Amino acid sequence: MKTYQTIQGDGVPIKAWVDGVHLDDNAVKQLKRTASLPIIHSHVAVMPDVHYGMGATIGSVIPTVGAIVPAAVGVDIGCGMCAVQTTLVASDLPENLKGMRKMIEQAVPHGRSAQRGGRRRDRGAWHDIPVRVGNLWKEHLGVQFDSLCERYPVLRNTNNINHLGTLGTGNHFVEVCLDQEDRVWFLLHSGSRGVGNRIATVFIERAKKDMENHLGSLPDEDLAYLQEGSPAFDDYVEGVEWAQDFARLNRQVMMENVVEAVGKVRELPPFRADLMAVNCHHNYIAREHHFGADCLVTRKGAVKAGLGDMGIIPGSMGAKSFIVRGKGNADSFDSCSHGAGRVMSRTKAKKIYTVDDHVKATAHVECRKDAAVIDETPMAYKNIDAVMAAQEELVEIVHTLSQVVCVKG
Repeated sequence: MKTYQTIQGDGVPIKAWVDGVHLDDNAVKQLKRTASLPIIHSHVAVMPDVHYGMGATIGSVIPTVGAIVPAAVGVDIGCGMCAVQTTLVASDLPENLKGMRKMIEQAVPHGRSAQRGGRRRDRGAWHDIPVRVGNLWKEHLGVQFDSLCERYPVLRNTNNINHLGTLGTGNHFVEVCLDQEDRVWFLLHSGSRGVGNRIATVFIERAKKDMENHLGSLPDEDLAYLQEGSPAFDDYVEGVEWAQDFARLNRQVMMENVVEAVGKVRELPPFRADLMAVNCHHNYIAREHHFGADCLVTRKGAVKAGLGDMGIIPGSMGAKSFIVRGKGNADSFDSCSHGAGRVMSRTKAKKIYTVDDHVKATAHVECRKDAAVIDETPMAYKNIDAVMAAQEELVEIVHTLSQVVCVKG
């Protein structure tokens, strides 16, 4: 039984898993523009958390042949989730969780406080590079980064090593959760930080420059693409793969620091945090084979959900999150949603909701409850249960997690 809706524009079909969830007109128009590109293979797949985004629609899966669209990947290359299950249970947790939240906040640099030219004053970056971070950079990232900088010197003047192991801002978060059997999990969301953003912007502009004589024929200049075989294409793919490695290691470092920080909470018994672990991207590209062709699959706010693949689908900071197992749905290009998906902009959320509204919505969570996080209030997001219901053919739920602590970037 087909569970997706088919949307047709001037290009390939759009297959959208949106039954029971909101799909706004601007997102539909943006999807149609993407689907009209000559480099799209077969169709565009749309996940139930879909909403309008910069460059391309968030919650879309875009297969291309012979080219790639840097703005479709976006500026948070490799953004994704990491989760670990611990030996702790709910009854082990202290009654007041504020101390645990403070320990996590101290262990993981987050947010941003730098003013003009003051990166070293940024509370969201390392001031003194920890040994663990320095070793990972040297072993896994440094040599290739130097090679990229030789070709693109602007990358040198970025937050790079001092962002490895840091959270960021906006919807990036660290959480302590309980599953359906009251077992304690740690969950976090972040990506390639400042250096990934700069890699993205360099190649978004390069694609526009390379296509400057053809931009007028594109449905949107943000859909400018790099053609396979060109030096810029090869450099971009190398840069994206490096940023995806950075993002994966970034989450690894943060999770190790979260485990150590929570281990210092005096009221807790000794515990392990290695029973189950998942680390997955949801803004990235991958070479895959679909519908008879080798293609480059861009998942813009979507998770790989091939048969047996483990993934993470977070709700908003006051709702549930899910550890899922992919069902390998071919029409979705083996994908699922990356979260609940916004139902309104950050600006609109701040206009509509008050601190009191946010306090009520997050009464069961130890988290910030001030005006600065209103744009991340649960009401700004789609209902996660409706999102999960719309993608029953894409994933099965393995664990249902409920937040008890949330640290927002």
